[in-house]
Amino acid sequence: MSSFHKSSVKVDILKERVEEAYGILKKCTLCPRECGVDRLAGGKGFCRTGRFAGVSSAFGHFGEEPPLVGIHGSGAVFFTGCSLGCVFCQNYTISHLNQGKIVSEEELSGMMLMLQESGCHNINLVTPTHVVPQIMKALITAIDKGLNIPLVYNTGGYESVETLRMLDGVIDVYMPDAKFSDADVSGKLADAPDYFVKLKSALVEMHRQVGDLEVDERGIAARGLIIRHLVMPGGTSDVGEIMKFISERVSKNSYINLMDQYRPEFRAGHFPEINRRITSAEFSGAVDIAAGYGLVRLQQQ
Repeated sequence: MSSFHKSSVKVDILKERVEEAYGILKKCTLCPRECGVDRLAGGKGFCRTGRFAGVSSAFGHFGEEPPLVGIHGSGAVFFTGCSLGCVFCQNYTISHLNQGKIVSEEELSGMMLMLQESGCHNINLVTPTHVVPQIMKALITAIDKGLNIPLVYNTGGYESVETLRMLDGVIDVYMPDAKFSDADVSGKLADAPDYFVKLKSALVEMHRQVGDLEVDERGIAARGLIIRHLVMPGGTSDVGEIMKFISERVSKNSYINLMDQYRPEFRAGHFPEINRRITSAEFSGAVDIAAGYGLVRLQQQ
């Protein structure tokens, strides 16, 4: 299927669903928190975002996974606000303090086109869950004006399946974090005791939509699922339960990025169990665990 035909199909899907998406904002249930506030009237729930999306920055990003970065970078759009409350967030000024600019859907579409024009290989929507309707509307305009590169949904993994289904046929690459499996830990460190329950459903739905990661002849992501796992001190993130689920319920061919760059940020100093960097032994142990579950597409970052 040509990129033009794929783009026209996306526009048709978006036009069918965008009104439904904005209707959800009247009593917002976009994420699992289901705050129920009227965001169209300016109400703000957990994500601290009202009618319009906030954007911190939009640029060609070279710090992402190699299949996204390629030669010219991944076109990252960093949205302000978040549906998670991670105490160790490395982007807390954006996600927790909402430092950025409120933008219209027209401005957002312009950012996407600018990133494509600069040579980026994809549009990387960073922390998009709470602004899905605004993204959908912006995409209609952007695609009508020539946007035709893959769309990446870069999320913390705390998702509503109903929201993801509105994006079926639109998103090319899903890239969720898979942070925790233990409810007590995710409740304490992310204010989301149901995190793993929601993550599992989200991973299955994402894989249903896009399948395993596929790359083009240059090795650049065209479609599929990329899963990130940040290895944390003392086994806090419980890599075993997460990798077991991916292996048994998603796909042994899942592309997984095991990340070792955890550092104590934001409020992590108040939690002794995560107030340090991980050791090399902890990271190599996580790699061994993942490999032990038959997961063969492991990126070690």
